[in-house]
Amino acid sequence: MKLKLIKFSNVKSTNDEAIKKIKSKKILAGIVYSYSQTKGRGMIGKKWISFNGNLFMTIFFELKKNMPNFKEFSTLNPLILKKLLSKYTNLNIKIKKPNDLLINNKKVCGILQETYKIEKRLFLIIGVGVNTIISPKSKNIKAISLKECGKATIYNYDILKNLKNKYEKTFFNYKLNKCLL
Repeated sequence: MKLKLIKFSNVKSTNDEAIKKIKSKKILAGIVYSYSQTKGRGMIGKKWISFNGNLFMTIFFELKKNMPNFKEFSTLNPLILKKLLSKYTNLNIKIKKPNDLLINNKKVCGILQETYKIEKRLFLIIGVGVNTIISPKSKNIKAISLKECGKATIYNYDILKNLKNKYEKTFFNYKLNKCLL
Protein backbone atom coordinates (compact mmCIF):
# COMPACT_ATOMS: atom_id res chain seq x y z
CA MET A 1 0.00 0.00 0.00
CA LYS A 2 1.18 3.50 -0.80
CA LEU A 3 0.45 6.63 1.21
CA LYS A 4 -0.94 9.41 -0.97
CA LEU A 5 0.53 12.85 -0.25
CA ILE A 6 -2.19 15.46 0.20
CA LYS A 7 -0.94 19.05 0.33
CA PHE A 8 -2.74 22.09 1.70
CA SER A 9 -1.66 25.70 2.04
CA ASN A 10 -3.67 26.24 5.21
CA VAL A 11 -5.85 24.00 7.40
CA LYS A 12 -7.36 24.16 10.82
CA SER A 13 -5.96 20.72 11.71
CA THR A 14 -4.23 18.09 9.59
CA ASN A 15 -5.90 15.39 11.73
CA ASP A 16 -9.33 16.85 10.89
CA GLU A 17 -8.46 16.85 7.18
CA ALA A 18 -7.40 13.19 7.41
CA ILE A 19 -10.76 12.32 8.97
CA LYS A 20 -12.53 14.14 6.12
CA LYS A 21 -10.58 12.07 3.59
CA ILE A 22 -11.51 8.84 5.38
CA LYS A 23 -15.19 9.86 5.53
CA SER A 24 -15.20 10.66 1.81
CA LYS A 25 -13.92 7.12 1.10
CA LYS A 26 -11.86 8.52 -1.78
CA ILE A 27 -8.48 8.28 -0.04
CA LEU A 28 -8.07 5.67 2.69
CA ALA A 29 -4.31 5.90 3.25
CA GLY A 30 -2.24 9.03 3.03
CA ILE A 31 -0.34 11.87 4.58
CA VAL A 32 -2.01 15.24 4.90
CA TYR A 33 0.46 18.10 5.25
CA SER A 34 0.08 21.84 5.30
CA TYR A 35 2.25 24.94 5.28
CA SER A 36 0.00 26.52 7.90
CA GLN A 37 -2.25 25.11 10.61
CA THR A 38 -4.54 27.32 12.72
CA LYS A 39 -6.05 24.89 15.23
CA GLY A 40 -3.57 22.08 15.72
CA ARG A 41 -4.27 20.00 18.76
CA GLY A 42 -2.40 17.88 21.23
CA MET A 43 -3.38 15.35 23.85
CA ILE A 44 -6.24 15.96 26.26
CA GLY A 45 -7.54 18.91 24.25
CA LYS A 46 -4.30 20.88 24.44
CA LYS A 47 -3.46 23.22 21.58
CA TRP A 48 -0.43 22.62 19.35
CA ILE A 49 1.18 25.98 18.61
CA SER A 50 1.73 26.00 14.86
CA PHE A 51 4.17 28.51 13.39
CA ASN A 52 4.41 28.84 9.62
CA GLY A 53 7.54 27.15 8.36
CA ASN A 54 7.33 24.21 10.74
CA LEU A 55 6.13 20.76 9.71
CA PHE A 56 2.49 19.75 10.27
CA MET A 57 1.30 16.40 8.97
CA THR A 58 -1.04 13.52 9.64
CA ILE A 59 -0.46 9.95 8.53
CA PHE A 60 -3.63 7.87 8.20
CA PHE A 61 -4.45 4.33 7.14
CA GLU A 62 -6.66 1.40 8.00
CA LEU A 63 -5.37 -0.81 10.80
CA LYS A 64 -5.12 -4.34 9.45
CA LYS A 65 -4.78 -7.56 11.45
CA ASN A 66 -1.18 -8.09 10.32
CA MET A 67 -0.12 -4.64 11.66
CA PRO A 68 0.84 -3.54 15.14
CA ASN A 69 -2.10 -2.57 17.32
CA PHE A 70 -2.92 0.92 18.57
CA LYS A 71 -0.76 0.60 21.71
CA GLU A 72 2.21 -0.73 19.76
CA PHE A 73 1.97 2.20 17.36
CA SER A 74 2.05 4.62 20.29
CA THR A 75 5.47 3.17 21.13
CA LEU A 76 6.71 2.82 17.54
CA ASN A 77 5.78 6.30 16.28
CA PRO A 78 8.13 8.20 18.62
CA LEU A 79 10.94 5.72 17.89
CA ILE A 80 10.58 6.20 14.14
CA LEU A 81 10.44 9.99 14.42
CA LYS A 82 13.40 10.06 16.83
CA LYS A 83 15.54 8.10 14.38
CA LEU A 84 14.46 10.27 11.45
CA LEU A 85 14.96 13.61 13.23
CA SER A 86 18.34 12.50 14.60
CA LYS A 87 19.74 13.06 11.11
CA TYR A 88 19.27 16.80 11.66
CA THR A 89 21.12 17.24 14.95
CA ASN A 90 24.14 15.93 16.84
CA LEU A 91 22.24 16.42 20.10
CA ASN A 92 20.46 13.57 21.83
CA ILE A 93 16.72 13.29 21.24
CA LYS A 94 14.75 11.81 24.11
CA ILE A 95 11.26 10.37 24.11
CA LYS A 96 8.96 11.78 26.77
CA LYS A 97 6.11 9.30 26.99
CA PRO A 98 3.62 9.07 25.60
CA ASN A 99 4.02 11.44 22.67
CA ASP A 100 6.78 14.04 22.77
CA LEU A 101 10.34 14.24 21.51
CA LEU A 102 12.73 16.45 23.44
CA ILE A 103 16.14 17.96 22.77
CA ASN A 104 17.85 19.45 25.84
CA ASN A 105 14.58 18.86 27.75
CA LYS A 106 12.72 21.09 25.27
CA LYS A 107 9.91 19.91 23.01
CA VAL A 108 10.84 19.58 19.34
CA CYS A 109 8.05 17.23 18.24
CA GLY A 110 4.58 16.23 19.36
CA ILE A 111 2.54 13.24 18.22
CA LEU A 112 -1.22 12.88 18.55
CA GLN A 113 -2.49 9.39 17.81
CA GLU A 114 -6.22 8.81 17.32
CA THR A 115 -8.47 6.20 15.78
CA TYR A 116 -11.51 6.70 13.60
CA LYS A 117 -14.04 3.98 12.87
CA ILE A 118 -16.24 3.89 9.80
CA GLU A 119 -18.32 0.89 8.69
CA LYS A 120 -16.47 -1.57 10.95
CA ARG A 121 -13.12 -0.38 9.59
CA LEU A 122 -10.68 1.11 12.08
CA PHE A 123 -8.27 3.80 10.91
CA LEU A 124 -5.17 5.04 12.67
CA ILE A 125 -4.56 8.78 12.55
CA ILE A 126 -1.10 9.97 13.57
CA GLY A 127 -0.75 13.74 13.82
CA VAL A 128 2.82 15.00 13.90
CA GLY A 129 4.05 18.50 14.60
CA VAL A 130 7.76 19.22 14.33
CA ASN A 131 9.37 22.52 15.24
CA THR A 132 11.74 22.50 12.30
CA ILE A 133 12.39 26.23 11.91
CA ILE A 134 10.76 28.14 14.78
CA SER A 135 10.11 27.16 18.38
CA PRO A 136 7.11 28.61 20.21
CA LYS A 137 7.81 30.71 23.27
CA SER A 138 5.48 29.81 26.12
CA LYS A 139 5.51 29.97 29.90
CA ASN A 140 3.98 26.49 30.05
CA ILE A 141 6.11 24.62 27.50
CA LYS A 142 9.82 24.77 26.84
CA ALA A 143 10.36 24.27 23.12
CA ILE A 144 13.22 24.13 20.64
CA SER A 145 13.49 23.88 16.86
CA LEU A 146 15.70 21.60 14.80
CA LYS A 147 17.21 24.70 13.23
CA GLU A 148 18.38 25.91 16.65
CA CYS A 149 20.32 22.71 17.28
CA GLY A 150 20.91 21.40 13.80
CA LYS A 151 23.90 20.42 11.80
CA ALA A 152 22.15 20.43 8.43
CA THR A 153 19.76 22.48 6.37
CA ILE A 154 16.21 21.40 7.10
CA TYR A 155 13.71 20.77 4.34
CA ASN A 156 10.28 19.81 5.62
CA TYR A 157 9.49 17.96 2.41
CA ASP A 158 12.56 15.72 2.87
CA ILE A 159 11.41 14.78 6.38
CA LEU A 160 7.92 14.11 5.01
CA LYS A 161 9.19 11.89 2.17
CA ASN A 162 11.53 9.95 4.47
CA LEU A 163 8.71 9.34 6.95
CA LYS A 164 6.38 8.24 4.12
CA ASN A 165 8.98 5.75 2.87
CA LYS A 166 9.59 4.36 6.37
CA TYR A 167 5.88 3.75 7.02
CA GLU A 168 5.31 2.16 3.61
CA LYS A 169 8.27 -0.18 3.91
CA THR A 170 7.72 -1.11 7.54
CA PHE A 171 3.99 -1.28 8.22
CA PHE A 172 2.37 -2.18 4.95
CA ASN A 173 4.36 -5.37 4.85
CA TYR A 174 4.61 -5.78 8.63
CA LYS A 175 5.14 -9.53 8.96
CA LEU A 176 8.12 -9.46 6.62
CA ASN A 177 9.63 -6.27 8.01
CA LYS A 178 9.57 -6.52 11.80
CA CYS A 179 13.37 -6.33 11.82
CA LEU A 180 13.46 -2.98 9.98
CA LEU A 181 12.52 -0.91 13.04
